[in-house]
Amino acid sequence: MLRLVSMALAAIIATASVANAAPKPSDPNKQTVWGLYLTAKEAYEMKQAKGDAVLFVDVREPVEIMFTGFTDVVDVNVPFLMVNPTKMHPQKPVLAMEKNPDFASGVMAALQARGLDKSAPVLLMCRSGGTRGAPSAKALEGLGLTAVYVVVDGFEGSTRKDGPNGPFRTVNGWKNSGLPWSYKLNPKKVHLRGSGFTQ
Repeated sequence: MLRLVSMALAAIIATASVANAAPKPSDPNKQTVWGLYLTAKEAYEMKQAKGDAVLFVDVREPVEIMFTGFTDVVDVNVPFLMVNPTKMHPQKPVLAMEKNPDFASGVMAALQARGLDKSAPVLLMCRSGGTRGAPSAKALEGLGLTAVYVVVDGFEGSTRKDGPNGPFRTVNGWKNSGLPWSYKLNPKKVHLRGSGFTQ
């Protein structure tokens, strides 16, 4: 009970430090126990304001990053789900994605490598903010972290279904907000299989 009260208090304090925090998602599957949410633009502003006092984690699969783009503003890439090239997805015509068993330890190692403690803000960004945002945060529950934020619109943003060229991710997100990104990967930040997560 005391841990939940401490987490709630830390969340209130952390939320107060972000002037325009994103509202809580209406979908319970996209909510976290911390209740801390940012748009991509707000995540960028927090990182610029607080610098190395914040750990900004890209939770996407490295192969996905190679094709969709990367921002060097993030501190580290610790994938939450990773491609299993030996299996197909049971419902979709794509390769299977499986939980990375080293995700939580990877985030904790990244904090430690930067000399940050468990009270440091941790920002998690996936592709769209939906499928991996809150689930990756939930994987960090019970570790004593007090300020875990989900970037609700992710790196690529939401899909505009009625666009002139069909459905494309052209609504919100890091790429559509005029924030710095490119297809050039930073080898010091992108996860390489078998390399561990101590970068």
